[in-house]
Amino acid sequence: MSDDGYPSDGITSISTSTVPKHQHGEETPSMNFDYLKYNFKSLSRQASHENLASLSSANAEILERRFHMPNEEGLQHLKNTSPVVSKKFHKVLIANRGEIAMRIMRTAHELGLKTVAIYAYEDRLSMHRYKADESFQIAPEGKHTPVGAYLAQDDIIDIAIRRNCDAVHPGYGFLSENADFARKVEAAGLKWVGPKPETIDALGDKVKARAVATECAVPVVPGTDGPIDKLSDAHTFCNEHGFPVIIKAAMGGGGRGMRVVRSADELDSAFERAQSEALSAFGDGTVFIERFLDRP
Repeated sequence: MSDDGYPSDGITSISTSTVPKHQHGEETPSMNFDYLKYNFKSLSRQASHENLASLSSANAEILERRFHMPNEEGLQHLKNTSPVVSKKFHKVLIANRGEIAMRIMRTAHELGLKTVAIYAYEDRLSMHRYKADESFQIAPEGKHTPVGAYLAQDDIIDIAIRRNCDAVHPGYGFLSENADFARKVEAAGLKWVGPKPETIDALGDKVKARAVATECAVPVVPGTDGPIDKLSDAHTFCNEHGFPVIIKAAMGGGGRGMRVVRSADELDSAFERAQSEALSAFGDGTVFIERFLDRP
C-alpha cells in the first residue's frame, strides 16, 4: 500500500505531503487530476532514469492504473458521455465513508469535479476525509453515534447546501436505498446521483421487491408475505416452512442485519440481533424471513 492509500502495483510510490490537522469545517487538500497527471509524468521519467530504456506497454498500463488516469482520448470520452458531467455538475457531496467514498472521489476527480467528504467525529482521522477537496464533520461530538452520523439526513443535506454542492452521491449502504432521503435531496434543489426515489421505493425495500417479482411471475423462494416485527410470526413461518431460514433486513444491504437460522433453538436470539443490527446500520429495524438455500 502506498502513502496515498492506493495499491502500488509494484511501482515506487510518491510520498504525499504531510497531512495537516484540520478543525471542523475546514477545507482539506486532495490530489486532483492535474496533480495525478503531473506525477504520472514524473514517475515515468523516474523509471527512465533507473536504466529503463523505455516503458513497456505493460508498465505503462500499470502506471496508468496506479494513478487511475485515462489517456487523453479516454478522458475526453468520459467528459462527453458521463451523465454527471453532461448535467454540468461541479461539486458533489459524498454521503458515505472509507473506501466507498474514496472510489467515488477518484472518479469524480478524473471527471474534473470537486468533492466534499463528510465524517463522523470518530472518523476524523479516516483517509476519505483527506482525499476530498473539502471535508466536514457531520455534527458535533456526541450528537450521533458513529454509524448514526451517516444516517443524519438533515445534517448531511445542510452541509451540501452550505458548501454550494450541485449533487449528492450516496455510495452504497447507509442512505443509498432510502427513498425519503433521495426526495429530500431533490427537494433541496440538489441532484441525486442514483435511482429515482420511485425505483428505490419499489426495489430498495426487499419486501416490496419480492412483491414486484411475484407480480411479474418471477419465481421466489418461500418467504413471509411482508415485514414482521413479532417473534411469534417468525415461529409461525418456520413451523410451516421448516429450517434453515434467513432473517433479512428489509432495507440496506452488504450482509448487515442478516442471520441464517438452522434450528428453532437459534431463532429467538437471531431475530433480535437482526432487528437491532438493521436499526443501527440503516435506521430501520424492519426484517422479513425467507427459506435459506444452503446449496442453490
